[in-house]
Amino acid sequence: MKKLNLIFVTFFGLGYFYKIPGTVTSLLITSLLFFFFEILKYENLNLICISFILIFFYSFYAVKVTEKKFTNKDPKEIVIDEALGQSLPIIYILYLNLNNEINIKIEIYYALSFFFFRFFDIFKPFPVNYFDQNFKNFFGIIMDDIIAGLYSIILIYLINLNFYEFKITS
Repeated sequence: MKKLNLIFVTFFGLGYFYKIPGTVTSLLITSLLFFFFEILKYENLNLICISFILIFFYSFYAVKVTEKKFTNKDPKEIVIDEALGQSLPIIYILYLNLNNEINIKIEIYYALSFFFFRFFDIFKPFPVNYFDQNFKNFFGIIMDDIIAGLYSIILIYLINLNFYEFKITS
């Protein structure tokens, strides 16, 4: 079970990527979800949300039992948090797409979600930094990326809203 948790939290070993494992994981998640949602047209939003929630809660356990293996309080090898945080805005994009609320090319939404998430994850504005600085454990490891993902959703929402208003007034 320890080995399975290690594989899970390092996202199948991506966390061992020499440099920028978080960025590599975010890019892979963005690409995989684009492939599943836009190419294969997998659109069962209920199952996707349930799966996300299950993975989210299991991540707390897996990170908690695995983080002791590493010397750092927020090990760069643990990247399941990036996978979760990056997934949030992409699930929101799927929601927009299923409700015909996409106002610019879908690829732009995916690119924006990647860049926004990485920005918030790297620069850690409040409250992302609050979780990062005040919870030096499994909870902080996961929650700072969840908040970064929520910030990304807010920006995508605002951009989508502006393009929607632009289409109405044009």
